[in-house]
Parts: sequence; C-alpha cells; structure tokens
Amino acid sequence: FSATMTNKVSKLQRVSLSNPVKIEISNSKHQTVNSLVQNYIFIPHKYKESYLVYLINEFIKKSTIIFVSTCKGAMKICLLLRNLGFESVPIHGQMTQVKRINSIAKFKANKQNILVATDVASRGLDIPGVDLVINYDLSLDTKDYVHRVGRTARAGKSGQAITIVTQYDVEAYQKIEAAIQKTLEEYKINESDVLRYHERVLEASK
Repeated sequence: FSATMTNKVSKLQRVSLSNPVKIEISNSKHQTVNSLVQNYIFIPHKYKESYLVYLINEFIKKSTIIFVSTCKGAMKICLLLRNLGFESVPIHGQMTQVKRINSIAKFKANKQNILVATDVASRGLDIPGVDLVINYDLSLDTKDYVHRVGRTARAGKSGQAITIVTQYDVEAYQKIEAAIQKTLEEYKINESDVLRYHERVLEASK
C-alpha cells in the first residue's frame, strides 16, 4: 500500500514482486475535494510576512499549517511568529526524527495550533482537524500543491487553503490552476489593514 506511487515505490515493485496487479483508487493526478475552499491573495513580495501575520490573526484559533519552500524559511517563519506571540512549531528535513515527532504531537494535541512546514509534511501525515493551509511559498510542482492543500478537508470535513502569490509567482500559480482545472477565488484583504502590522513584523523579523 502506498499513498503516492513515487519512483522509489515503483523500483521496489520491480525488484521484489513477480507479476503484481496494480489497483488505484483514482487515476486523477491533480484532484482536490469539493469540501475544500481554495483562495489566493496577490500581494507585493515586500509585504509577504505582514500579510501572513494578518492571515494568522484572522484565523487566530484555527489549526493551521503554513507551507514554506526551505528548512531555513521554516525556522525563520516559526521564530517570527513566536516573537509576535503566536504558538507555532516547525517541521522540516533538517530536524531529527524525534524532534519531528514532538512537533507533530504538540500540533495534534493543539498545544501549538500553528505548524510551519516544508514539503516533508505535505504527504503521509494524517492530522485530523486541520482547519487551514497557507501556502506561504508557492509550490513549483502542482502535485505538491495538491498534497499540501490535502492536509485539510479530510474524511468529509470542510477546510480552507489560501495561497500567497507575489509578482514572482504568477507563472507557477497559473500552472497550478490549469492542473487542478479550477479558478481560485481571491481572498479579499484591505492592504491598509495589513500595513498596521508592518512595523511590528519588521521588528520581529530582525
């Protein structure tokens, strides 16, 4: 059994099995569930952290996973949020297995309601009750996007995913919309409301 048929799984199949029968639940590579609300915000890159903090405040009591592209980025965002008083834990590939398990356990138990993660957490984790996924850094692979947003709206429950798109992400974002065959609705935010946080965010980031 495998949640995703990766190259490693395919190689294992060729090496160890004789005349296997392959059974797939779905042949759709880029499918998202109907109970998932998918939005985007289009913003200037220089205000990216401030928009993230605004979103966290908007969904303050929600169980949230924030996806970033690098291990360093995960640590930076996690520390930024902690400096601003938010309960957050990281999970990324440079952490030991023990530390990863501890982060997941705290998040599952709702001791920390924000998980800042790289794509190491986009597959294979079954965390019930995730309300919101924020794509802070846009995934360059459409399959990774589907796996990320699939952390919420599981087992028939509803959920929401918000993708942050800057002027540098437009082409990658258009590829995602084309792959999932959906036009995402914009999540409306008043920029003046976001800029109220900007000075505090800059200070915390330093």
